[in-house]
Amino acid sequence: MVSALPAPGVSNLCSRLAAHRAPRVPLLPQTNIPFLQNVLSNNQFLHGTVDTQFIDENPDLFNLKPVQNRAQKLLHYLGHVMVNGPTTPIPVKAKPSSVDPVVPPIPLGEPPVGFRDVLLREGPEGFARAVRSHQGLLLMDTTFRDAHQSLLATRVRTHDLKKIAPFVAHNFSGLFSVENWGGATFDVAMRFLWECPWRRLQELRALMPNVPFQMLLRGANAVGYTNYPDNAVFKFCQEAKENGMDIFRVFDSLNYLPNMLLGMEAAGSAGGVVEAAISYTGDVSDPMRQKYSLDYYLGLAEELVKAGTHILAIKDMAGLLKPEASRVLVGALRDRFPEMPIHVHTHDTAGAGVAAMLACAEAGADVVDVAADSMAGMTSQPSMGAVVACTKGTELNTGISLDKVFDYSEYWEVARGLYAPFDCTATMKSGNADVYENEIPGGQYTNLHFQAHSMGLGHKFKEVKKAYTEANKLLGDLIKVTPSSKIVGDLAQFMVQNSLTREEVEQRADELSFPLSVVEFLQGHIGIPHGGFPEPFRSKVLKSLPRVEGRPGASLPPLDFDALEQKLRAAHGDDITPEDVMSAAMYPKVFQEFKEFTSNFGPVDCLNTRLFLDGPKIAEEFEVELERGKTLHIKALALGDLNKAGQREVFFELNGQLRSVLVKDAAAMKEMHFHPKALKDVRGQVGAPMPGKVVEVKVKAGQKVEKGQPLCVLSAMKMETVVNSPLAGTVAKVYVKPDANLEGEDLILEIDQ
Repeated sequence: MVSALPAPGVSNLCSRLAAHRAPRVPLLPQTNIPFLQNVLSNNQFLHGTVDTQFIDENPDLFNLKPVQNRAQKLLHYLGHVMVNGPTTPIPVKAKPSSVDPVVPPIPLGEPPVGFRDVLLREGPEGFARAVRSHQGLLLMDTTFRDAHQSLLATRVRTHDLKKIAPFVAHNFSGLFSVENWGGATFDVAMRFLWECPWRRLQELRALMPNVPFQMLLRGANAVGYTNYPDNAVFKFCQEAKENGMDIFRVFDSLNYLPNMLLGMEAAGSAGGVVEAAISYTGDVSDPMRQKYSLDYYLGLAEELVKAGTHILAIKDMAGLLKPEASRVLVGALRDRFPEMPIHVHTHDTAGAGVAAMLACAEAGADVVDVAADSMAGMTSQPSMGAVVACTKGTELNTGISLDKVFDYSEYWEVARGLYAPFDCTATMKSGNADVYENEIPGGQYTNLHFQAHSMGLGHKFKEVKKAYTEANKLLGDLIKVTPSSKIVGDLAQFMVQNSLTREEVEQRADELSFPLSVVEFLQGHIGIPHGGFPEPFRSKVLKSLPRVEGRPGASLPPLDFDALEQKLRAAHGDDITPEDVMSAAMYPKVFQEFKEFTSNFGPVDCLNTRLFLDGPKIAEEFEVELERGKTLHIKALALGDLNKAGQREVFFELNGQLRSVLVKDAAAMKEMHFHPKALKDVRGQVGAPMPGKVVEVKVKAGQKVEKGQPLCVLSAMKMETVVNSPLAGTVAKVYVKPDANLEGEDLILEIDQ
């Protein structure tokens, strides 16, 4: 009998297939094919003039080019998904739609000239002048980046972006920009979508040559969650510019000016348009909210203008800008800086986004952010169609056709169905004004919910949101945007996971095993928050841990890119690109896992999204275009029984030939390797405080440990937690190894007193 195959006769089919001895697909087959290919391309051999000395006289025959085996690797990937489910974690039980979106008609020929022509012709300064003198309201489309980061956990693949890109180039040439890179898209591309983020940028640039591209740069954090050496930030901006990026929205998660200035200098020296962004929180129209007052924002803007920003941005990452606050803030900035272009970003979590953006435009903003209607609203940006319609016939007219907006929205409405397992609407049915209280950024809201599900807290998300408010107060009322928002979110999840109140956290701060991000924030690893660090909470958490003084990156030694490239070539071969080196510099472990994945499974980005996420159905036939002119014809035939090694044989037909792959059944393997649980009433047994993967084991059996000493580091959905020793003693036994996947309360080690 064959597992999960209800169709009659399938068991018999598997027997016949196995008897036929279909060749299984090895991951890296040892073969003489590369040698034979060299022989067959040798001129001496082709002209029939060889003798017994042929091989000795042609040592180049042994310069073997590695066989890509792309088709075989893809079969192994498809088999893996059929047996084990999606390779990217799925937060909710929902299936991707089987309907692919239809691209609206696109005219032949080159797209019309857009604002990028001004930038290429006149440079960043001329571009900024053109923006400021433009008649009407300009729009930035966030559909390619922040909209799907906010609604779909950043999971939209390049495959679906490329389809609609030519339509945007031909019909929205009047856009200020398309935001399509940076933020969480960089690491998620490698971490969950198994794509190269640089390739996304390159391919979209080729399809949209006329519209400026915009990215989100986290100041000294570049596109990471920590600080990098200064030369790494400069090198990153240089590579981004060379690969097609135009406008760099530079911000810092704490509005920490030294970090922002570094990011601005790096983007400017690369030749990009510098758009320095003030991250907004609080409410400037409320006299009771004094920590982040109008004077605070005006003072920060003054420093950014002095530093030479080409454009001034307001980054309202949680959607807290109410219409009155919009008029107050933008009006004050316009009065203070009459020649400076102003660009406003918001989220529509509370439902007031369109009203706020119209108020900003009326107060003097030159550009506002919107998203395709079917990808707008809630935690995303305000609706493009609504803003276009509301400004039509006024002096703020955008010049964009509503009919084309409707076509654009229809594509994304269908495409969004492909990502149903990640859609925030699975649990969030509408906007929610409670954002004015918890201040959760729109780009984080979906990811926080996703993270809560992965940690078994999905049913407690309401508690997580309330804990977010309390965690923010514990940390001193922060500007909340990546990575500071992640720190608040990690602390909130930790509080709910361990049933801790704010008061209990404050009282027990010297003994709790806090998430690593919280500890590093209090050490000063991402900069100094406005108003300073919270005391005595900081001192109780850190105890004797070192503190970073001043700008964190300033104390980091320069990164040796030549040495890093040599290391990568030694590990992965000579096809390493400068972009690969940069990816490894930003995310060493994520890049390593990405390369290992592609080595095993090949170019999964050529699969359509349903196949990528859900795999093929039995008896389904489909085509996969590896590259132009190379198409695979595949049919999924059958799924075999579990063998003694915990594997299943998956049968395919590839280009008319029978193939099979052996795939480990992860669920069966887990049942075969039972992991003991930590017993709460046994002193000295240390259990996992959350589900996650073991990143590092810091102790070994026989080692003496002190109370509070780090024992192990766990990771779950970008959140790392250091598990500390609850008592002093000697490690009796360690039950885990690096890369082991643990459930909550799985036994990590035992300590004898």
